[in-house]
Amino acid sequence: MCDLVARTGRHLQRYEDGRRLLAGCIPFRYRDINNETSNYERKKLVEVLMINSQSGPGLLFPKLLFASVHPAAHVTDHATCSVHKKLLGFYDFKSKQPEGMCRAAVFALHVKEELASWPEQSTRQRSWLTVPEAAERSRHPWMQEALVTGFSAWLENWRNGGVAAWMEAKDDDT
Repeated sequence: MCDLVARTGRHLQRYEDGRRLLAGCIPFRYRDINNETSNYERKKLVEVLMINSQSGPGLLFPKLLFASVHPAAHVTDHATCSVHKKLLGFYDFKSKQPEGMCRAAVFALHVKEELASWPEQSTRQRSWLTVPEAAERSRHPWMQEALVTGFSAWLENWRNGGVAAWMEAKDDDT
């Protein structure tokens, strides 16, 4: 089990080429849904987890912690401390903070268990949404892009390749 403490302080922050480096994730799960035309056919609905912003409307991706300077390095998830990750891409955006430009490495994370207790539960709420719902409710355009182009494209490729593609993708990230 990991410490249930959210990162605080900019002293742990990393920079590259003048951009603040961030790591975020798109946690996803499969939820069984019954096909209305057949009692025997089960389908899986993909849902992604987003959290509310503390400073305004819209939803955000959960952040990850960097374990090294490079964004594609191993990351640790606050909720489980043990994750399977797949780098979806890098997304550049302008921050409202004085440091200006940021680069976010966004990972897909398959959630198998959701913990009842988590670091910011007193100040944030979690929401499980379909990908279109999450894109519509995202606070920032780069997050919409990450959901629609990055995550959706990866998920479609993964579905077509099955478990072997997932294992190969995991090996590529380490």
